[in-house]
Parts: sequence; structure tokens; C-alpha cells
Amino acid sequence: MLLPTLLATLVTPLESAQAGEPVSEIVTTSAPIGTKTPDLAELKKPGAWDRYLKTSAADEAQSMVPHETVGPARRSANRSPEESALPRKEEKQPVAPSAITLPEPSHTMTKEECLEGLGSKQFYIKSRFSVCSGREFGQTWFIDREPVGKSHFTVLAIGTIPKNSRTMTVTYHFVGFWATGTQNAAGLNIVLKAKVTKSWPSGVRYKLGGTAMPVKNTWAQLIAAPSFKQTVSAPIGQGSSGSTDSVFAVYQPNIKLEAPPGWLIGVPNGGDLFMLPPRWDKANYLPNRATGAAVFSVSTALKYSTKDSAPEKHVAKHIQTAFTNPGATKPPYSGKDVPGDKAAEPLTRLYTDNTRRKENRNKAIYNCKKYYGADYAEGGKECDEYPMATTYEGAAQSKYDHRAHPKNFSVKPVPGPSNGAAGILAGQYYDKNRILDGPDDGFLVKITS
Repeated sequence: MLLPTLLATLVTPLESAQAGEPVSEIVTTSAPIGTKTPDLAELKKPGAWDRYLKTSAADEAQSMVPHETVGPARRSANRSPEESALPRKEEKQPVAPSAITLPEPSHTMTKEECLEGLGSKQFYIKSRFSVCSGREFGQTWFIDREPVGKSHFTVLAIGTIPKNSRTMTVTYHFVGFWATGTQNAAGLNIVLKAKVTKSWPSGVRYKLGGTAMPVKNTWAQLIAAPSFKQTVSAPIGQGSSGSTDSVFAVYQPNIKLEAPPGWLIGVPNGGDLFMLPPRWDKANYLPNRATGAAVFSVSTALKYSTKDSAPEKHVAKHIQTAFTNPGATKPPYSGKDVPGDKAAEPLTRLYTDNTRRKENRNKAIYNCKKYYGADYAEGGKECDEYPMATTYEGAAQSKYDHRAHPKNFSVKPVPGPSNGAAGILAGQYYDKNRILDGPDDGFLVKITS
């Protein structure tokens, strides 16, 4: 982790400098993508350097996983306090019962998409198979404690996983090079390392490919050849026992800068950066049953639309009310706060326990009859419940979890075709996003219009 004590190296000349000789020194700082930094003329103004250091310390690189991380990495690693950036354009929603199909999640990302997606965020989650992060590195060049030059570069790390693949590819792009004033940025050495720092279970053996780490290049060399790839896969048979063979991990890059001849570099000179949380799984209830596949262990959203053309619109409107006006839903409960609309409270998939799924459904139907009448199903209606019966947060949750309120759910009669369409979309979402049964995975529900 980069330390906030950036000023320390400028308090006294370094011991390696000879008495009477000018001290040529570099101080490096790091900030999120898109952070505005003062130019060289501004840094020379009285007090400007101290103010810049305070801002840089507040923005120092943190070795964090995304805010939306689920599974063991969520509990064991530092998690970003801010939500990740998400695609600005909504996926196309189905427009007719014959087209009840969710789009395939993205498995690719360009460096342009990463930069645009990040904005000033630490992470951009395009899908569970396409995640990126990045940091800007700035160097201020000093001679006898006076700033005389500036330089800058940005490093991006784009993680992608092909469909039905166990191989995670992390593509590194070095971009945004510029330098001004008195400096020797072209001779600066930039060292990139990356490795799996944590595994659940421990002792997992990984297969690495692509560019061998560490990679050490000068600034000038990186401008000429700015991209590198590393692949990581976890062979099957090393995960948890039971119905799911799953391996969770944290993958972490590291940047270190080395001064060119004639210059000294202060501390920090780099550090551990952001972390990506890959997961490898094989389960008989997920696609590609024989060999399984990989995802990034982050929560994404099952999207329902309230548009008149959307076949699931009645279910979407019901869930929207449960999110925005829970007091208007049944059963009545003044403290109702249903999960699934924010990363802090994701839903978890219930698959292996058929009895609990039936109990969720039975309790929902009981409440539909109680609050809407025994004839609630007339006209082809069905009892829609949220959270869904296929989640551990369903209507019967309080039977299994004493912390759950027995009325913290919502039911409403909706037209049968709309309920069926929502169920089809949920089933496709589970498969296409490889949602695991149990507490080590999670997902959200987003209502669009």
C-alpha cells in the first residue's frame, strides 16, 4: 500500500548525496483515473506543494477489491467504500413473450471502454466476466527541493473471461504518458508484478500463462510496447466439496518505479494496487457441467423493465413498489426493508434445498390468500413474491434465520404470463452469470423503465 508520508523524503537530503552537490530527486504520487493535478507552474507557488501532498495522501492507492465483491474476498480483503462504475447504456430488454431472452453478458473490454467506464471510479464492472481498474501515477522532479519537472502515466488492468472458460486474462495497458520541465522520464524504470495473493481454499495450484512477471521496462520502452497479458486458471478438483467445486481468489498487481541515473527516488516509489476477485467453479446446476468456468466474484443485477412492451412489467412494478414504498405492500410491516437493491444487501440463490424453496412459495401463497382473498388467482393471476422463492431471503427466511423479520417480504397477485416471464429471465440470469447456491455468491435486482 502506498504510504501517505510523501513529504518525508524532502525534509532532509538523502544520505547518498554528497555535501554541496545538488540533490536530484523524484517524488511519485498515485490517484484515481481522471484526477486533476496541478501543473508545474502551480506547484512552484508558495504552499502549493504541501497542499498537493495532502490531496495525494487522501487519494493514495489502496489495495482493495470492488465494493460489489461477494464470497470470501468480501469478508477477508479491504473493500472499496464506493460503488463501482457500471455500463451507462442499459441492455436491450425483451419486447415480446417470444423474445424472453436476456443478452449474453459481455466477455470483452477495450482500453477505451475501460477508461470511459472508470471516469474517476476505482473499478468498472461491465459484467461478471469483464472488469477493469486503473491508477494514474505522477512524478514530480526536484532539484535542491525545488520542483523543476513533472511526468505522468496511467496503468489499466482489464480482466476478461471468455464464455465457458476457466481462464482469466488480465490485460495491462500503459497509457497517458507525458512529461514537462527538467526531468529524465524516458529513463525511468517501471516494474509490473502481479500474483494471486489469497486463495479459498488455501493451497490451490494455479496455471499461469502469457507474459512472465515481473516485467521491467523503461518509460520509453513502454511507450513503444505498452500492453501485456497474463492468464490465470485453476484446474478443477481443488475446490470445496459438495455439489459445487469452487475456488475463490484475490489477484493483485504491483507497480514499482526505479530512478534513472543521476536521480534519487523517494518513498513511496509504487506499491500494491487494486485487487480483482476471480472465482472458478464447477456445479451440476450450472452450464458447462463437465469442466465448469470462471467469473469475477462480484454482484451484478438481474434487470426487469416496467415498459408496457416488457412481458415481465407487472412483476417489475411490484418489485419497484417493494423498493420505493414498502409500506404499501403486503404483508404490512412498518420496518420492511427488502434486500437486493444495493450491493451491501445482495440476494443469494437458493437451489439445493428444495424443501426451503417450497416453504418460501407456500408462505407467499398463504399471504396472497390472506391479504387479497382466496380468489386472488381469478382471471389467470398468480402470486408473485419478492424476494423470489429461489433465494435464501424468500418469504420463509425467518424460519431459518432468527435475525430476519417474518414479514420482510412482499406478495402481490400479477398476471400469470408476466410472472412466468420474470421467472424465465431469472433462470437465464442464474445460468448466464453462473450464480452459485449459498452465501458465497450474490446478485441484485434492478428495475428499469
